[in-house]
Amino acid sequence: MTDTTSPTPERRGGTPDGSRAAARLDRLPPSRWHRRITLLVGIGAFFDLYEIFLGGVLAAALADQWHLGPTAKSWVIAAGFLGMFAGANVLSVLADRFGRRRMFLVNLAAYALFSLLCAFSPNLSWFLALRFLSGLGLGAELVLVDTYLAEFLPRAVRGRYIAHAYTIGFLGVPVAALLGARLVAAHQPLGVDGWRWLLVAGALGAGFLQLMRRRLPESPRWLTVQGRGEEAERIVSGLEERVARESGGSLPSVPEAETVRERKAPLGEMFRGDQRRRTLMWWIFQVLQTVGYYGFGSLAPVVLTAKGHTVTESLLYAALSFCGYPVGSALSVPLIDRIERRTLIIASALGIAACGLAFGFATASWAIVAFGFLLTVCSNVFSNAFHVYQTELFPTGLRSSAIGIAYSLSRLTSVVLPFVALPVLDTLGPAAVFTGSAGLMLLLCLDVALLGPRSTGRSLERI
Repeated sequence: MTDTTSPTPERRGGTPDGSRAAARLDRLPPSRWHRRITLLVGIGAFFDLYEIFLGGVLAAALADQWHLGPTAKSWVIAAGFLGMFAGANVLSVLADRFGRRRMFLVNLAAYALFSLLCAFSPNLSWFLALRFLSGLGLGAELVLVDTYLAEFLPRAVRGRYIAHAYTIGFLGVPVAALLGARLVAAHQPLGVDGWRWLLVAGALGAGFLQLMRRRLPESPRWLTVQGRGEEAERIVSGLEERVARESGGSLPSVPEAETVRERKAPLGEMFRGDQRRRTLMWWIFQVLQTVGYYGFGSLAPVVLTAKGHTVTESLLYAALSFCGYPVGSALSVPLIDRIERRTLIIASALGIAACGLAFGFATASWAIVAFGFLLTVCSNVFSNAFHVYQTELFPTGLRSSAIGIAYSLSRLTSVVLPFVALPVLDTLGPAAVFTGSAGLMLLLCLDVALLGPRSTGRSLERI
């Protein structure tokens, strides 16, 4: 054991360069501070996921009020995703240039502003434009959640703590559906359309969280790559002192073998050497997972109305099914650091395919809710595993950009998805939609099995 008052390698002489920041962070025992940032960052994921799954709720609610046809309903779902596609590309690249913390503040502020304005939309054109802009602000939120937590959390608990953050975040999914069902049924609470209150709630919550996030420190790993070793040293030293006080004044020593220098990396490095294979694998993955994962959440209310249920019934059944999202996320916590990430991804993807088929063919109300619930449980074991896994695939100098560009492909797929799925739904029915989805999830399993590296329990710099 090494007492924290004894000099670290950065303190023994010369200017600190932060080169051992990663090893010093990895060897820390988990503390109240780690749990606090996990909570604070996880609440941000709540608003991203609330917004993602709000599209289907809004499409179902506005279809009657504004007499929307299939194409207009598709745009209600797609507009936010189109903004997220642009935001994921732009803000994630900027996070590698200007820092994780700064982009955290920019994206939530933009989302809160435009979501609030969207609540006052007088017609469909204004609604779609403002949904695009709010999606633009929120586009990189989950990328930043993954990147920021992975770069601070000790490697022994990285998977579990990120899973905890998403368990908090995924409470936003049933909240969106339950609020939607209640507010749509109420028609005009306080004289205002129920769907407008859904947008106001998201905007005000995100604005409050944006103020709380101003106290977050910058990532020492990112600072080190930028050559700002003194700043990284101050943050790491302060964290070591805080954790040492909690643990009785001493910390584990820093293994010399863990020192791995990282550097700035141009975007082109994504397509060189080992990174090229990982980039290809993850691009394919993000396109395919969107259909099986986000397809259910964004289309479920519309699918249920196609099965003959009223809008209120559809939103209620969707809300009950969506309760599986936080349950599945919580279930992943004890699994995610014990089972190899790619193995867990493949197993849960097979569960999504099987439950999706059962949901598509179900007709009885109990079967719709039961298989929808099981599908969402599998979905969030899958989701948490892949959100942790993607942070481990790329080096610090590329991490946010590489994850964000790949993630943007899922958003672009989400834009196209309703224009393909809704016509198939209208002509062939729900069973055909979920049969196609199951086939794509099988291709995803092959992609990860053949091209994905092992990562569980290893240092980010060593994977």
